[in-house]
Amino acid sequence: MGKIKSLEELMKIKEDTLKKVKMREEGKRGKITVAMGTCGIAAGAKDTLNAIVETLNELNIDDISVVQSGCMGLCEVEPTIKVEINGEVPITYGHVNPENARRIIKSHIVAGELVGDLIVKKGEE
Repeated sequence: MGKIKSLEELMKIKEDTLKKVKMREEGKRGKITVAMGTCGIAAGAKDTLNAIVETLNELNIDDISVVQSGCMGLCEVEPTIKVEINGEVPITYGHVNPENARRIIKSHIVAGELVGDLIVKKGEE
């Protein structure tokens, strides 16, 4: 990518990127967002992200997208993830190490049962 020379070029890049993300998420049943701020990474979010992707692949689950975000503002309970299933209230989980990530996928994503001891927030705000 070359140097961006105008606001219009930057807006075009943003628009193209949003289209790609939307295409990637269309037809999906839900989304898992992994907080990858510096606090999350320091707490092990990269291992959590890898465990989520590996577990979804092992279980042949391809209708859940996995995305990264910045800090969710819950630094004291990092690593954090947000599980959003279409038509359901978003659930934010904390202290999600790789073992807990596998447990969340098997319970919440596969069986539809929340993992109560890891929930830090229900809903958007």
